[in-house]
Amino acid sequence: MFTIGQVSEQFNIPVSTLRYYDKEGLFPYMERQSGIRRFSETEIEALRVIECLKASGLEIKEIKQFMQWCVEGSATYPQRRQLFEKRRAAVEQEIARLQKALSLLKFKCWYYDAAVKEGSEERVSKMLPDKLPPEIQKLYDEGRQ
Repeated sequence: MFTIGQVSEQFNIPVSTLRYYDKEGLFPYMERQSGIRRFSETEIEALRVIECLKASGLEIKEIKQFMQWCVEGSATYPQRRQLFEKRRAAVEQEIARLQKALSLLKFKCWYYDAAVKEGSEERVSKMLPDKLPPEIQKLYDEGRQ
């Protein structure tokens, strides 16, 4: 069992946020000893899932629905699976969007490194759009898709 302070430190989450999660019913099985919250492995695992769902863009009310489905039992497996499938797809789309941005940023870093080395952009800009070194061409193309 862990105290709220220990969990706060372990997950780098403010104590106030953990209290809020508890108030919102996200830890339905949490035990209390003399009114003090005690986090078991069940709550720790729930917190990992909560943080994952939050990072994937889910709002607290949607996470509450997921936790309610967990309490309801195995009849809600299809809904839970569908929720995770939607979040997986959303995260994959976000990763693709960020990969495109990363490719363009890497290209621009190369571009300005080359411009600094040359003392101007003239020679480097003449390589555009299709006369770049192969690895840089790939970044350029990926960043423009």
